[in-house]
Amino acid sequence: METTAANMLIVDDDPQIHRMLKRIFRRHGISFHSAYAGPDALDRLRTHPTDIILLDLSMPGMSGFEVASQVKEAPQWQDIPVIIITGRDDSDILARVLGECADDFITKTADPSEIIARVNYHLRRKRILDEMHTEKRVCDDIITMKSAQLAKANQQLKDASLEVIWRLTAASECRDNETGQHIKRMSNYSAAIARKIGLKKKTVETLLYAAPMHDIGKIGIPDAILLKSGPLNEDEWTIMKTHTTIGASILSGSKIGFVRLGEIIALCHHERWDGKGYPKGLAGRKIPLMARIVALADVFDALTSRRPYKEPFTMGKASQIIKEGKGTHFDPDIVDAFFSIQGTILQIRDRYQEEETPS
Repeated sequence: METTAANMLIVDDDPQIHRMLKRIFRRHGISFHSAYAGPDALDRLRTHPTDIILLDLSMPGMSGFEVASQVKEAPQWQDIPVIIITGRDDSDILARVLGECADDFITKTADPSEIIARVNYHLRRKRILDEMHTEKRVCDDIITMKSAQLAKANQQLKDASLEVIWRLTAASECRDNETGQHIKRMSNYSAAIARKIGLKKKTVETLLYAAPMHDIGKIGIPDAILLKSGPLNEDEWTIMKTHTTIGASILSGSKIGFVRLGEIIALCHHERWDGKGYPKGLAGRKIPLMARIVALADVFDALTSRRPYKEPFTMGKASQIIKEGKGTHFDPDIVDAFFSIQGTILQIRDRYQEEETPS
């Protein structure tokens, strides 16, 4: 009966046992290394490749129990079969051995053929485990690679989606002389505020995608009103305010998360903290949080941008208007978050700036 080539560690304080086992396996392709005490056995495991351990229970100092326990507790060794070679015929001891720390036991008086058979069985089992671990590592590497590829493709899809949103919403904004840069600025302002108040990464990302659609309903407003250079009369203002409900109607019924959020923002981004906004006159926390964030981001960008009817306000003037609107127009917590990230706000403004604006 041939034994698969393997590295065997023999641990016994009796040199005769080492010689006996080496005689038994001398024609079976086994490479041996020997230890005569527990600490020596653990040192050997650290420095020598080992496929199977034949271990005596009764040794001075560290017992075979302790050695086997340390082997099985170490992740790098726990698959190595431990076979107890014992001269004791105590069923209680053997039950403890098998229950706690060893894979098998053989008496020192066993027939050599039995010892070879037991060792063969455990080496085959060890080989199967090694192959399984190798296959698992290969599978894990493939999964890691595929996950990275999927993440990259997913990010590319997100980037493409965001670009399409910016371009389409910029097309609708062009009717009232807004620009695509306005869309990028106010959506990034919104995301920065959301991040500052502690919203989750996924929520911030969804807001970044949804915010550009806040004024999509302006596509339904007549040019004579939308492009009017002077003040709107009461009837014209009533029509202008319907861009909120028109936008919500355009976006309604979607199964896509950021589009559903866009519907809420389109409807509610002109609501005011004091309840004097439109279209529903919601007040305080009855206004959806995302709409409260976009309301401030949109107003700030409008204040600091050039329009046909006005020059851009300075940062100081715009900031003063936002502060005056705290607790009336805007959620006080959102205002505080906005002013706590002024460095980020300025970076966004500069990154997506088309023309120089006063600062």
